[in-house]
Amino acid sequence: MTNPTHILAIDQGTTSTRAIVFDATTRAVATAQAEFAQHYPQPGWVEHDVEDIWRDCLATARAAIAQAGLGASDIAAIGVTNQRETAVIWDRATGEPIHRAIVWQDRRTADVCQQLKADGVEELVRARTGLLLDPYFSGTKVAWLLDNVPGARARAERGELAFGTIDSFLLWRLTGGAVHATDVTNAGRTMLYDIHRQCWDEDLCRVLRVPLALLPEVHDNSHVFGHTAPGLFDAAIPIAGLVGDQQAALFGQACFAAGEAKSTYGTGCFMLMNTGETAFPSQHRLLTTPAYRLGGKMTYALEGSIFVAGAAIKWLRDGIGVITHASQTHDMATQVDDAHGVYMVPAFTGLGAPHWDPDARGAIYGLTLGATQAHLARAALEAVGYQTLDLVATMVADGARHPAALRVDGGMASNDWLCQFLADLLDSPVDRPANLETTALGAAFHAGLAVGVWPDLPALAATWQRAARFTPRMDAAHRKALVAGWHDAVSRTLSRPKG
Repeated sequence: MTNPTHILAIDQGTTSTRAIVFDATTRAVATAQAEFAQHYPQPGWVEHDVEDIWRDCLATARAAIAQAGLGASDIAAIGVTNQRETAVIWDRATGEPIHRAIVWQDRRTADVCQQLKADGVEELVRARTGLLLDPYFSGTKVAWLLDNVPGARARAERGELAFGTIDSFLLWRLTGGAVHATDVTNAGRTMLYDIHRQCWDEDLCRVLRVPLALLPEVHDNSHVFGHTAPGLFDAAIPIAGLVGDQQAALFGQACFAAGEAKSTYGTGCFMLMNTGETAFPSQHRLLTTPAYRLGGKMTYALEGSIFVAGAAIKWLRDGIGVITHASQTHDMATQVDDAHGVYMVPAFTGLGAPHWDPDARGAIYGLTLGATQAHLARAALEAVGYQTLDLVATMVADGARHPAALRVDGGMASNDWLCQFLADLLDSPVDRPANLETTALGAAFHAGLAVGVWPDLPALAATWQRAARFTPRMDAAHRKALVAGWHDAVSRTLSRPKG
């Protein structure tokens, strides 16, 4: 009997769960997906029922294996990638959650974070974790659960409860409660993990009031964490890869060398640049974060987040009716010679990196009677390019290399006009891969490495194929003028203008 060479990737996202079966050539041979409910108990609060997530995880995994015409014994390993920072606590004896999961988008601990900043804690957080002190991350969510679920803190102190991000909870359930573990990329988003010493930090746990007894073991991303429990599938399958979603996309894009970067364009945009063995401390409020750890060797990344990318296109469609389909923006952008001096600063939910201005609000500048719907559509696309340029410029200012080429993925990456504008602004090529399932593929890569489906990083890099390359065509003077207009628009939008 030959060794199995298919990998099952579970991509557990914020609104849906997908399972994809990849073969050894990285071709997706089957996909199953299920959306699940979002819960908003109060303004600014976002929760998930993790029983919904577990149900969908198991159902989609079984469906994808069946759709591929395979059995569990044909699956070499499972890789899991997940929405990062979402926090869940469960009972070690029963496996039952003590409360719904608090989602990464949730802002209920904003006041706690403000108080910790006032107490001077942020510098400790930055130095140890590479993160900002923000409710986005898991640490203050954990403390909230312990303080607000009756008896939880005492039970946690006695070692009766377990905390994890979604990867850790799914691993617990997949192994029938045998394994409580996570990986460095998810641990590194909790505000509790020292990314330099690579261990849970006792000082941060004390400050954030999280008992060490709650925390999972931390392993490499490519690691045989355990095997599926009897009864879940018709044979036991190794769970051999765990990785947070944005780091998974970086890995799936084969950005294995320092200076290589990917940008994922969805509702928002996340750019990660591989910085190799160096954890660059950002002076401009980017995040320093683990990219992956293999064989005990850590690779780091700089990360910048844009809150609004595709969401601006959705607003054009659903908010003001400028378009009826997102795909129309490509043709509308090409109908006009330029944006007619129109700039959209899409600060609908504040501005992310490098500004981190939560009080900024969206604005459109430069409107004249000659401005049309096409100019608005073009300005919305251009805003994605300008914000990407801001992230690259900030990474370079922090000491990273300017990327020789930017690898793009996500729904908006299918827009040729946007990709060309990105190349023009960045003055470097933009590469779109043949396989756009980069997040799930990154999880599959990690799992496959651990069980020998692929031998090493060069073998993974050899599977990456470029579908299109966009090269710069804009002259320097025109680029400079456009960027100056963007910076002027942003300065007018900031709630606290700089300078």
